[in-house]
Amino acid sequence: MEIVKIKAHLREGAGKEAAKRVRRTGLVPAVMYKSGGGEATQFSVEIGDYRTLVYTAKFKLAEVELDGKVHKCILKDIQFHPLTDAVIHLDFLELVPGTKFKVSVPINYIGQAPGVKNGGKFLAKLRNVKILTTPETLIAQLDADISTMELGSTIRVRDITTQAGVNIINNGAVPIASIEIPRALRQQQGK
Repeated sequence: MEIVKIKAHLREGAGKEAAKRVRRTGLVPAVMYKSGGGEATQFSVEIGDYRTLVYTAKFKLAEVELDGKVHKCILKDIQFHPLTDAVIHLDFLELVPGTKFKVSVPINYIGQAPGVKNGGKFLAKLRNVKILTTPETLIAQLDADISTMELGSTIRVRDITTQAGVNIINNGAVPIASIEIPRALRQQQGK
């Protein structure tokens, strides 16, 4: 699993005015919550530090260095400016060993579908799945095997296999991918 290192600076105060003061200095306000509850820590980060964490489809861990101490975290929420799309606030969740938390991880489709080889079109209907896990069993992605998908077939959330300690929260009946039969192929089959 990829880890992004972020240098953070403690900040005084919370709320809109404190956040505006931080933004005026060229930093981005952030907050870190502990999984399982506890006191939230207010801090700020430099603009370049978080880019590889925010602008990616991959799931990555963050190591936030704050006052000489490193906190393993996941990015829980991002707030963007409504006009410029600049990041204006970040929410992190500090991972506490043995404490369960919910997170959204990407689906990685593996294998080659025979339906695609026969002229079908692969449609990914779901890109991420929510899981409940602990820091010890955290995974960067879930693999969905598509090597048995024929023309017109669909795989669902319940078809994804997980490791011990990782529970999928999404409804098992939700389709994640299908092989669509193109119109030209349907007409050929109809003759």
